[in-house]
This record gives sequence, C-alpha cells and structure tokens, in this order.
Amino acid sequence: MNTEQGQFTVEIIYALPQQQKRIKVNIEPGTTCIDAVKQSDMQRYFPEIDLETVKLGIFSRSVKHSEVLQPGQRVEIYRALIADPKDVRRKRAEKAKDEGRVNKITGAKL
Repeated sequence: MNTEQGQFTVEIIYALPQQQKRIKVNIEPGTTCIDAVKQSDMQRYFPEIDLETVKLGIFSRSVKHSEVLQPGQRVEIYRALIADPKDVRRKRAEKAKDEGRVNKITGAKL
C-alpha cells in the first residue's frame, strides 16, 4: 500500500449510468480531497467535471474540497442531479390523481 515513506493510497471514483472509472493515487499526508482528484487526472476521461464546483464525498458522506484524506479512503465525485426528486415525486402523484389511480380526497391508492 505504501510506495514511499509517508505516502498512502486513496481511490478516486466517478460514475455515469453506463460507465465508471476508479483510479488509485498515492498521496502525501495532508493532501485534500480536491488535490487528490486533480492528481488522479479524472478530467482526462470525463472532461465535463468542473473542479471548481464539483461535489465530493467519502464513502457516501458529503465533504468539503478542503477535507484532508486518511489512508484507504475513497473519494467519490458526484454528478449534478438532472431533476429535483421532490418535484418528480409531486408530478407523479398529480398524474396518478388525474388518471384516477388514487382517491382525490385522501390520496390513498384505489
């Protein structure tokens, strides 16, 4: 796991619906999440990643770009949502109501 004195390995991950990429990078202690992402050169494979605004996480927990990494962590690069999940749910419920698939008063399924 250690390649040189003090260095350690972390994994950088980015996924699309049909494709994903995992890159392991050796970093120095004190390296931040965004520095590790830059070091991974993930933008070479996915040029749409904007390093200034990208959302990052470590094992599904949202983190700031400045968070310092620990050995064995996995940095996840998040994509922007296509649609707001609350809006999608509301529209689906309204459509079901209009089509008569739910009780218009209680909202229960028929």
